Amino acid sequence: MRFNWNGMGAIYRFEMARTRRTLLQSIVSPVISTTLYFVVFGAAMGSHMGGIDGVSYGAYIVPGLIMLSLLTQSISNASFGIYFPKFTGTIYEILSAPVSYLEILGGYVGAAASKSVLLGLIILVTARLFVDFDVAHPIWMVAFLILTSVTFSLFGFIIGIWADGFEKLQLVPLLVVTPLTFLGGSFYSIHILPPLWQKISLFNPVVYLISGFRWSFYGVSDVSVEISMGMTLLFLAACLVGVWWIFRTGYRLKA
Repeated sequence: MRFNWNGMGAIYRFEMARTRRTLLQSIVSPVISTTLYFVVFGAAMGSHMGGIDGVSYGAYIVPGLIMLSLLTQSISNASFGIYFPKFTGTIYEILSAPVSYLEILGGYVGAAASKSVLLGLIILVTARLFVDFDVAHPIWMVAFLILTSVTFSLFGFIIGIWADGFEKLQLVPLLVVTPLTFLGGSFYSIHILPPLWQKISLFNPVVYLISGFRWSFYGVSDVSVEISMGMTLLFLAACLVGVWWIFRTGYRLKA
């Protein structure tokens, strides 16, 4: 069976076109929100605070803030992308079209991940206007950026299938992902916590994402980069299994 690149490309282009139509909400708003963190915590407060692991505080929080935007936007883009066809009923046209589940997944998740990677790069460039920092391992930085975007776009796709109302689309990002990101070392190193809380923090999966991403910038991390990459790949595999089960059973896709 030939892979239907045209079918997947049509879904991908449609989703990317929606981003252009909602540029203010999709790109400008998260960039401005993250920039405020750089101004307040990086440029203003950071100049009066000591460094962490030999890195100035303003520079130290850059990877964490990029990851915060990356996670929330990846989930938001993918979940809304697949939920809207469910809401309007056009999902049945997609399911009856000559495209496989893999091609549908590639179109929606590929578009959501592309938006998130673009947003992450824009925030990275914007941060350079307020904070001085270097990227020690640029290839690994891009690898973590892409891998995290794809993984959480898959997670967002699952949330979009599961949600039966617009309020549920924001439930997991606001009540689960954002708190875990703030508690995952975005603004601090978990090594400064008491020993008990350091152990508890290791149960937070976002710690591994932020730690690995920060290592690609400064060569310092709370956990080893091998463990960070392994945990990211493990979550990716779990999301792939979840998507496979959804398509196999038709969970909330078929009446």
